[in-house]
Amino acid sequence: MTINIEKSVYDEPESSDGLRVLVMRTWPRGVRKDKVDVWCKDVGTEMDLIHLYKAGKVSWSEFKTRYVASLKGKDEVLRELAAKSKKRTVTLLCTDKDPNRCHRSLLKKEIERFL
Repeated sequence: MTINIEKSVYDEPESSDGLRVLVMRTWPRGVRKDKVDVWCKDVGTEMDLIHLYKAGKVSWSEFKTRYVASLKGKDEVLRELAAKSKKRTVTLLCTDKDPNRCHRSLLKKEIERFL
């Protein structure tokens, strides 16, 4: 199957989403629990890193390095997501609208290492 990163948690669920996985440390405001199937907060970005990046104090390159480093020791979660993606589509969700400048794109690559 596939790992989709093209949707925000604010987008309406569709059957093509498969398993909708929230990958944030904190639950987003205004999002009902029924819009998400699984919450994997352990692979969300650390709050201090998000704040530094959004404030322009950390470049995208530095953000990538620090985020990927934060996934060390989380192989079990990554393997589980990879296994689920073999059976059905897995859609990684957060509040960011741009998947290319979001940790979802980095997380997808890390999950794919286990496929």
